[in-house]
Amino acid sequence: MTRRLTDPRLVVATGNKGKLEEMRQLLGPRGIEITSLKDHALPEPEETEDTFLGNARIKAHAAAKALGMPVLADDSGIVVDALDGAPGVRTADWAETPSGRDFMVAMTRTHEALLASGAPEPWTARFVSVLVLAWPDGHEEVFEGRTEGRVVWPPRGALGHGYDPVFVPEGQDRTFAEMTAEEKNRLSHRGNSTRAFEAACLG
Repeated sequence: MTRRLTDPRLVVATGNKGKLEEMRQLLGPRGIEITSLKDHALPEPEETEDTFLGNARIKAHAAAKALGMPVLADDSGIVVDALDGAPGVRTADWAETPSGRDFMVAMTRTHEALLASGAPEPWTARFVSVLVLAWPDGHEEVFEGRTEGRVVWPPRGALGHGYDPVFVPEGQDRTFAEMTAEEKNRLSHRGNSTRAFEAACLG
């Protein structure tokens, strides 16, 4: 049986400012007060799994046990068909530089890999978001959201974060980075996974 969340306070196990802002936009209207790992002086654990679900579990359960309260974690990324699913769970890793994460580096690397692959356009891809809501006793609820679309080049738009400037959702002609937060949230993988979480655990 699905376990419901009764506390209006919710920790989201992330240090990603863009992801945290999206969760606040999505859940704020429900009266949910969201805090991050940084707010609780908790480090981000190392993500050692090879699936979105595995990495979301690591983050959610580590924080739930440390804090003694339910914690929601998201692991997400872009899966590009012509690159055999890369960067996938390594999406953030592709952005790592000596001075921190730079998603322009990641997007450029992806484009160069697509050119090297010889794959013709459209370069089909999808964003995937897996949410794990974990309790200190080890119980968990899992939700997944996907958005199908394609990778485009050059990057377009200055809104959003991550790979948003090179991803056009199916049926659209603008990238996520050219959409308002409200428009993106209606279509996005994280919007879809969060709405599934809301329906099941908030009711």
